[in-house]
Amino acid sequence: MTHPDSKEVTSLESLSSNHPGQLLVVATPIGNLSDISQRALKTLRDVDCILAEDTRHSKRLLGHYGINTRLRSCHEHNEEQQIEWVSEALNEGKDIALISDAGTPLISDPGFVLVRALRDRGLQVVTVPGPSSIIAALSIAGLPTDSFIYDGFLPAKASAREVALKHYADETRTVVLLESSHRIAACIASIAKVIGDSRTIVIARELTKRFETVLSGSASSLVERLAIDSDQSKGEFVVMIAGAASSENNDEMQTSLRALLTVLVDELPVKQAVGLAVKLTGVRKNEAYSLAQEIRDEIAG
Repeated sequence: MTHPDSKEVTSLESLSSNHPGQLLVVATPIGNLSDISQRALKTLRDVDCILAEDTRHSKRLLGHYGINTRLRSCHEHNEEQQIEWVSEALNEGKDIALISDAGTPLISDPGFVLVRALRDRGLQVVTVPGPSSIIAALSIAGLPTDSFIYDGFLPAKASAREVALKHYADETRTVVLLESSHRIAACIASIAKVIGDSRTIVIARELTKRFETVLSGSASSLVERLAIDSDQSKGEFVVMIAGAASSENNDEMQTSLRALLTVLVDELPVKQAVGLAVKLTGVRKNEAYSLAQEIRDEIAG
């Protein structure tokens, strides 16, 4: 994607600084402009140049705060080409800020190639921390946060997405993903298909913005909610999947499930017994059906 900007810096002659050069990785708001820190504002005012994912987008933030620092594009298509320019600027004692369109740079945003190259060259890279949709979502999801994994966006194609989701079948940590508006419904449907309804799913939408919404429940219930309310498929999403029960907890759950199904199978047809067990426990239907058949054979034999 092209990021034209007539005021971008094209040479180092107009930059000036009297302190050692640093690349400052600056977090910016994910929605609410008031969420930017005082340190971030000071940094963006004081640096010699700001590298922005989309200069046109960043002008709105900078304009809101009256910041006139010069901009230069740095996005996934030209990031590698910026390495020499930035290295030269830092070696001359210039300070450069790196921002993304929203949130913390490098977290599913451009910047990794540049930061790695600068660090490999012994140049200084400093963080100016702040907003992150991932941490914001985890803080209000009501899921365990002592241990979690972040895997960015799932594959766009359904078959590849389902293969990726299978890796989380036995994952005991909370899983954090990102998703776009045009794929959120398909994403949750894939979760329902692959992981089932035994684990809580949380969808955090439009965080810090006017229509911020957090939906929580089983995958199938969220599929229904998205189908009923089209507004819930608009915006930007963080999707969180509760971790699977540990092996110790799984043993306890299996014992409880077996006890429940033993009673139900003795009184009802297997199909009805399984249906009730799934509703009462949230266990996967296939798992309950397999165990119910086993119990039925034991009773019969």
